[in-house]
Parts: sequence; structure tokens; C-alpha cells
Amino acid sequence: MELITGENDAGRRLDRILRKALPDHPLPLLHRLLRQGKVLADGKPARAQDRIESGVKLYVPSVKTEKKTAVSARFSGTPDIIWQGSGLIAVNKPAGLAVHGHESLDTIVRSFFADKLPPSLSFKPGPLHRLDKPSSGIVVFSANLEGARLFSSLMQERKVHKTYLAIVEGNVDKEEIWKDCLVRDKDRKKTFITQEKTSGSKTAATKIKPLAVSGGYSLITAEIATGRTHQIRAQAAFHGHPLLGDRKYSGHRYDRGGFFLHAWKMDFLCFSIEAPLPDKFREKTEALFGKLSLKQPVF
Repeated sequence: MELITGENDAGRRLDRILRKALPDHPLPLLHRLLRQGKVLADGKPARAQDRIESGVKLYVPSVKTEKKTAVSARFSGTPDIIWQGSGLIAVNKPAGLAVHGHESLDTIVRSFFADKLPPSLSFKPGPLHRLDKPSSGIVVFSANLEGARLFSSLMQERKVHKTYLAIVEGNVDKEEIWKDCLVRDKDRKKTFITQEKTSGSKTAATKIKPLAVSGGYSLITAEIATGRTHQIRAQAAFHGHPLLGDRKYSGHRYDRGGFFLHAWKMDFLCFSIEAPLPDKFREKTEALFGKLSLKQPVF
């Protein structure tokens, strides 16, 4: 088979390009073909470590491989795109849809952009951070390799600022900063708070601000300085304000299922992105606190 590299492949190792371009081919098979000189770049035998430029014609001999099962058609819809720029795409994820894996938001975005982005063998648009399946809100995807590298570097330097909206139990009547040590139990898929730092713990910091309080519930913003798994959920429960409906972290059961946590705003560089609230979240907010203006909160 013949493949032609695109601009997002430029400068990448050949074995990594082939691994992305031919996901049905096991990596040992690709390396064997490379060692045997059967993979050609512009007609010449190529090595696994060769850095390939854009516009190079690759030849890989055909081999029988097992084909992966096709993705369900119900996951080929249109993603709710709320912003695009600098090689990045911001999508408003609905609650209940996983970000990664089979039949996920990643699947939907890749399918939607399959014929809309420059051709590339090794680059595919993908999510650049996590968001819990039950949570809604902003997830940023890469539209090209440059955008992926930019956002990843900003995340490492903690220059991406995330603000969540949440409905929690109890009255939160003042701003607070929660600083805790978190330990992740992978077997139970749950995060716990420890009183002091241990070898397996990670520090977490979350700034809480109340927007509205009524009937033993509070609508808050949560600004995270760290991005630990289940950070807001675990800290909220530990500090006496579990998310409404978050049964895993001691919240009372909500009759329609799920909890209320929305990745509302994201700021980086000169960009400020905001994801509208899903209908269920807005309806519950209005039922508890009345109609609010979230543009300029005065509560």
C-alpha cells in the first residue's frame, strides 16, 4: 500500500507515523518490515528512526491483519463546538459521555473532522485533558500537531485556568481555598483525602466561591490549580459539601440520576472560553435558586 505524509507528520519518526497510520498492524510487525527493508520512503528503504518530511511517498507491503469492529453509528453525530483557534477545538461535552475510548466524545470528534482537517498519516484530533464521564462542559481537542504541543506545554506550566460550576449540599457562605493531599485507589476507582502527605499522595488546591445559597444547597464556582482525578468531587465531600447527586462521594441521590458538575470556563493565553449549561443543570439551578445571571454574579 502507498501512503503520503502530510504537514502534521513532518519531523516525526517513521515508526511512529506508521503506528498511527496503520493501527491494525501490530508494532512488532511494522518493525520487522522496517528491518527487512520492505518499507520504502520515496522508493528507498527506510529505517524506523528516520525523521520524515511532508509529502513523502511511503510504501508498506500488504499483510493480512484483523480489522477492528466498526464504531456504532449512533456515535457519529455533530460535536457541540464552542470555540476554535490556534490549532485547538473546544467542545461542550454532554454529561454521561466518556471523553476517551470506544464510542466516546473522541470518537465523535474524529468522525466529524475526518474530511475537514489536512490529511495526515500520524496525527488525529484528540482530547488534551480529562473530564469525568458524568460531568459536562469544556474539553479541548487538538486540530493539528502544533496546537497539541502548545496546549500540553501550557498545561505543564499551569497556565490553563479552569473554572467549574457545581451544586453542592450545605450552605457555602464565603470563599474558601481547599488544600489537601489526595490518594487515588485505582481498584475502587475512587480518590481519598489524607491528613498528611504520603509517598503515594498528590497535593490538590481548589478555590471555592459561592454564587447562590438556598434551602441547604449552594451553587459554587470551583477554580482548580491542580488537575487531579475526581479532585473537586473528593474535596467537596471531605469539606462537608458533597456534590448534589454524587452518591460515590456521599451526596444524596438525585431522582433523575447524576450529579451537577460543569466545566464552565477555561482561560489560556489571550483566550477565554465559556460552555453553556446543559438543560438539566440549568433547570435544577432555577428550581433551587431561581433564575440567575451567571455572566456577572452578584450573590
